[in-house]
Amino acid sequence: MIIDGIVSGVGAVLGFVPQMLMLFIFLAFLEACGYMARIAFIMDRIFRRFGLSGKSFIPILIGTGCGVPGIMASRTIENDSNRKMTIITTTFIPCAAKLPVIALIAGAVFGGAAWVATSAYFAGIAAIVCSGIILKKTKPFAGGAAPFLMELPAYHWPTAQSVIRSMWERGWSFIKKAGTVILAATIFVWFASNFGFGDDGFGMVDMDKSILAKIGGFISALFIPLGWGNWQASVAALTGLIAKENVVGTLGILYGFAEVAEDGNEIWSRLAAEFTALSAYSFLLFNLLCAPCFAAIGAIKREMNSPKWFWFAIGYQCAFAYIVSFCVYQLGTLFTAGSFGVQTAFAFALSAGFIFMLARKH
Repeated sequence: MIIDGIVSGVGAVLGFVPQMLMLFIFLAFLEACGYMARIAFIMDRIFRRFGLSGKSFIPILIGTGCGVPGIMASRTIENDSNRKMTIITTTFIPCAAKLPVIALIAGAVFGGAAWVATSAYFAGIAAIVCSGIILKKTKPFAGGAAPFLMELPAYHWPTAQSVIRSMWERGWSFIKKAGTVILAATIFVWFASNFGFGDDGFGMVDMDKSILAKIGGFISALFIPLGWGNWQASVAALTGLIAKENVVGTLGILYGFAEVAEDGNEIWSRLAAEFTALSAYSFLLFNLLCAPCFAAIGAIKREMNSPKWFWFAIGYQCAFAYIVSFCVYQLGTLFTAGSFGVQTAFAFALSAGFIFMLARKH
């Protein structure tokens, strides 16, 4: 359990802490020097075209660190429809918990290509913009954007102490989660992937006959049209609802990431064998855009303060992620392999409906 469960799971997640600290220190510098307030002011003109206001940019920006404070920051938006739209779309932007997933897929399947992480952020921004346009044209979200007023602080050099403190607070929050929520989840994943009902009753069994394999096999049919219908990837996506870092932790346990060389060749080769470039990118998009972790889901429930709107938000996020991943994989397969089938035709129909929703009048 210690080697194959805790070290493989939590260790696989903690391995990405240095990269995350680098991101946090640059974000802290931009926030402390007065640049972020000016971004919000400039983005107000752009966001109004999509039915949002510049105030919506602040929760989305905070959401790059964690979706929970990003969702809670939507309280500053006076307009009720704009506030609901911001809550629904904020978690589309990749947060710190999604960075290990991006890094793992980029390293394992795409040879560490820089465009994978860049495209992940642009995909999140595109999802926010497209959702804003579509939702604003529906009756519940109709109406003008709230006026935007904000004080612009003077440009100044931030102190090293404030930047380092901000970086450490965000980084330590991530490490604490790895030591609590992710630790508990990896122990459960290890247990469920090694125990099950065999010929001699309940006990240790091969992974393919384990409790986790049964659960994954039951839900994997849902993800076959997305290109990753194996039970390991399906279980990883499911445990990602507890905490997005669990996607990496779960794959670390199921593919034995503890037993690797320093350069990680065994990690990349074992994981890359399960995915094509298209299916890996589809897997990445789904985990970036679907419903967030339990903590963020709880924040959505509190801020919506309505069961109807809460379930609409979660349903919209999951449906949007599934449709985007489905269309990317099916249309990508058509253009790369030339194969055309019923699912490809359905992907064309969904894409046409999506374009219609974007182009139709209010």
